[in-house]
Amino acid sequence: MSPASKKTETDQATDPTTGPGTGTVAFVGMGPGDPGLLTLRAADELSRADTVVVNQARCHPDLLARCRDGVEILDTAEDDPVRLVAGAAEAGRRVVRLFAGDPGVSCDSAREAAACTRAGIPFEFVPGVSSITAVPGYAGIPLTDARTREIRVIDVAEGGVDWERFSVPDATLVILGAESSVADVAKGLMAAGRPDSTPVAMTSMGTTTEQETVVTTLNRLVAETKGMEAPAMIIVGDVVTRQAELSWFETKPLFGWRVLVPRTKEQAASLSEQLHSYGAVPEEVPTISVEPPRTPQQMDRAVKGLVTGRYEWVVFTSTNAVRAIREKFIEYGLDARAFAGLKVAAVGEQTAAALVEFGVHPDLLPTGQESSEGLLEVWPPYDPDLDPINRVLLPRADIATDTLLAGLTELGWECDDVTAYRTVRAAPPPQPIREAIKGGGFDAVLFTSSSTVRNLIGIAGKPHNVTVIAVIGPQTAKTAQEYGLRVDVMAEKASVAALAEALAEFGARRRAAQVEAGDPLRKPSQMRRGARRRR
Repeated sequence: MSPASKKTETDQATDPTTGPGTGTVAFVGMGPGDPGLLTLRAADELSRADTVVVNQARCHPDLLARCRDGVEILDTAEDDPVRLVAGAAEAGRRVVRLFAGDPGVSCDSAREAAACTRAGIPFEFVPGVSSITAVPGYAGIPLTDARTREIRVIDVAEGGVDWERFSVPDATLVILGAESSVADVAKGLMAAGRPDSTPVAMTSMGTTTEQETVVTTLNRLVAETKGMEAPAMIIVGDVVTRQAELSWFETKPLFGWRVLVPRTKEQAASLSEQLHSYGAVPEEVPTISVEPPRTPQQMDRAVKGLVTGRYEWVVFTSTNAVRAIREKFIEYGLDARAFAGLKVAAVGEQTAAALVEFGVHPDLLPTGQESSEGLLEVWPPYDPDLDPINRVLLPRADIATDTLLAGLTELGWECDDVTAYRTVRAAPPPQPIREAIKGGGFDAVLFTSSSTVRNLIGIAGKPHNVTVIAVIGPQTAKTAQEYGLRVDVMAEKASVAALAEALAEFGARRRAAQVEAGDPLRKPSQMRRGARRRR
């Protein structure tokens, strides 16, 4: 038998053609809500799964995005999970059964695993991050400290709790399933001897950007937690008093802000990641589509000119231009070595990073504003004694401005202005997104160019006046104002990282002002008429 035809035990377990009885099941914890809390082992299981069985309404889409193409998703809301798991495993498939939090806590994994045992289906448990520890951690509440050394976990969903057993004052209580019985919990604990002044906190939607924590006392718990959403957890004990000092998640500068990122998906990725770190919920809405030029002859001649020594300089004004040249190089079987002997300029840090990834280190970058104007400020004039060639290659978008071209010409250079790619307006986003843009459902929108302003308004409409408008620079601000938008934030330098940072600083100042004034903490979207307001 040739090596290629051999199958390992793992192959046989994952190959649906190997027949009945060869599948396996992994009972996997997916964490309490934040997809970033998925364990490495759980991520590995998802990447190898043939079938995933999960309550899709409780599963963050980022988790299922870790699955390979073609994976089968079975929803437990539509059938008994025992039947779904057994059916897939008996068909020889590798099954991942996802549970919220940890599969060993407050779920039905024991019943489902017992069914696997009876059916002779091999299974394993992959522990996950439990809400018992994660939610207090995200609320800024340590479950133990130097004085409190004991934790007691109580699930009150089914009622019938003997509260006398939990009257010990020096133990932290973590109470699950109490969303509909807050009054019973408070009365039961006070009746069992806990003082009515005992510190208590209730956190809803823990570890998500909808998280809300209320710190109070037992006698005020019912009054101050009305309307809090499920799932919610109650924490009782002296450790709760540390929350004001240790709160880190809900105090992020853009916590819970829904931020519109109108760029191409590839360009938006790093920006969205940065916004996540500030607590925001970025939503990527492409406003342009990048396409090849209608006729490729210009680019073909340009690449040949690079190789044959036609140019002294090549200037990259965007990551899209880098990508366009790189794709042409691949088409011709070339790599970064073709830039040997050339001088390379980049308009900013992101473009430079794209070049470095390609294997090319730029020779010239703006020292001030990252723009065509900033590049021209540091560009050397043509000197026939020092520069053997006076030609510059400028691969750009079809709608690029003439600022750089005119400036280089004035400095004595001859430019080949080549259309490396076309930008066309993207299709309109789905109707709920359009309604959110016009109706004030977004807290902020980031405009990274004048074209994103024009294109977003063209495909989706004008943002509501409560939405914070953040722009990358003066030209974008001017375009936004021409369309009647109020500009609230402008980056100090023209980079998307600086723009996200400027928005975060704006959010932090706004939050501090609300706290100082004693006002409720409200996001911009909650300031519009009829919006649901956090208490």
